[in-house]
Amino acid sequence: MATQKPSREGNTVLEPKRALAKPPRLYKVLLLNDDFTPMDFVVVVLQQYFGMNREQATSVMLKVHREGRGVCGVFPRDVAATKVEQVTEFARQNQHPLACVMEES
Repeated sequence: MATQKPSREGNTVLEPKRALAKPPRLYKVLLLNDDFTPMDFVVVVLQQYFGMNREQATSVMLKVHREGRGVCGVFPRDVAATKVEQVTEFARQNQHPLACVMEES
């Protein structure tokens, strides 16, 4: 990357400004417990949509079951919103009331 040299304008020296890009805000994607969605279905969702292996998915599923909610992952806003939409649609197609939400991390 080439560096810019300060330029002179009259008697003033102009320094180049560097744009600082902020990292995107991150959002947690959560599954919420209900009394109707089978545990095996939750494990499938975690494996299919969040790339977890069976052991990780089972651990998160048990956290959802015991504590009422569990974190599936942390993503930029667009990715998190897409995951919520995909999981919700998949659950509805399979006639389960599984709730998937996102909240700012």
